[in-house]
Amino acid sequence: MKKQRPDLDRARTEEKFSVLVDTLKDLGSLVVAFSGGVDSTLLLAAGKAALGPERVLAATAASAIHSADETAYAAEMAGRLAVAHRIFDPREMDLAAFRANDRDRCYHCKRLLFRCIREIAEQAGLTHIAHGANRDDLEDYRPGFRAAAEEGILSPLMTAGLGKAEIRALAARMGLPNCRRPAMSCLATRIPYGEPLTERMLRRVEASEAYLCKRGFSGIRVRSSRGVARIEASVEDLPRFLDPGLRAGLVEQFRSLGFSHISIDLEGYLPGKVNRALD
Repeated sequence: MKKQRPDLDRARTEEKFSVLVDTLKDLGSLVVAFSGGVDSTLLLAAGKAALGPERVLAATAASAIHSADETAYAAEMAGRLAVAHRIFDPREMDLAAFRANDRDRCYHCKRLLFRCIREIAEQAGLTHIAHGANRDDLEDYRPGFRAAAEEGILSPLMTAGLGKAEIRALAARMGLPNCRRPAMSCLATRIPYGEPLTERMLRRVEASEAYLCKRGFSGIRVRSSRGVARIEASVEDLPRFLDPGLRAGLVEQFRSLGFSHISIDLEGYLPGKVNRALD
């Protein structure tokens, strides 16, 4: 897992934040594609500071590929920032191209998502739409960027040159409670490319990850493929799975959810691992 650089240049980071705020001021109004993660939260907070709460709106997708806990957290964060918030269902699973789960799955999802947010922006009388992509996202395979470019979606954090460590530092300075919250991703990323997506698969993954979170695991991933669960956790947490009490309860719960086999990934969780198959 990536760690924050200990030599983070605070002055340079603040300079980039000033660029971000100035960029947002020029927009006049803004809708933020809001997940509740630290990236979109910093963008929303900066948008409010630049434009005022009446010219900023947060829009959050709530559908089969998003866990209920993440949607609730996004609503909580928008409320803490006192920004208007719209929750909508883009119905990605209605798209055959999305359910096919090929390497362009994220492109089809994001194109639909951004078009839904465009409708929300027009209804609210707001002009621009932005998402929380940052400089570090360029290191991974992100077909959703193509959809963002086609739909005219802005990436102000990237434009300002902000990376993840800088975003977390700025979020901490602003007192945002999710400044150290682990990055999350949609449930579809738990299914390998090429395996068609079903709502049953997604609900099984959601329930299994919720089970582990309630037992104190953070930043957990449960990858599901043909009835096999592969758990990715931080390397520091791997020894916990050898605890007899935890292991027995975990196996019972996962089997009840329909998994035939349960495994632990000894490498631990690493961002972007799901895209290795594309290499």
